[in-house]
Amino acid sequence: MTKDVTRMSQATFDEVLDAIERLPVEEQADLLDVVRRRLAERGHRRVVEDVTEGRSQFSVGQTKLTSVDDLMREIES
Repeated sequence: MTKDVTRMSQATFDEVLDAIERLPVEEQADLLDVVRRRLAERGHRRVVEDVTEGRSQFSVGQTKLTSVDDLMREIES
């Protein structure tokens, strides 16, 4: 198993695409679902980490409350 993982980690993007092309259509669809789910989970974890960090910074006074208008002005500048 370790040998397969090492070999896969060294595969190029094109090699991975070629391997996917060789899968039956149903398995390609399943793979797509798995990848989308994992990406969504990573995004969710990142949001949770950002919120946790923001709360921590707020609790020690590193951030301050602001209005949406002020925030939008800061983003646009």
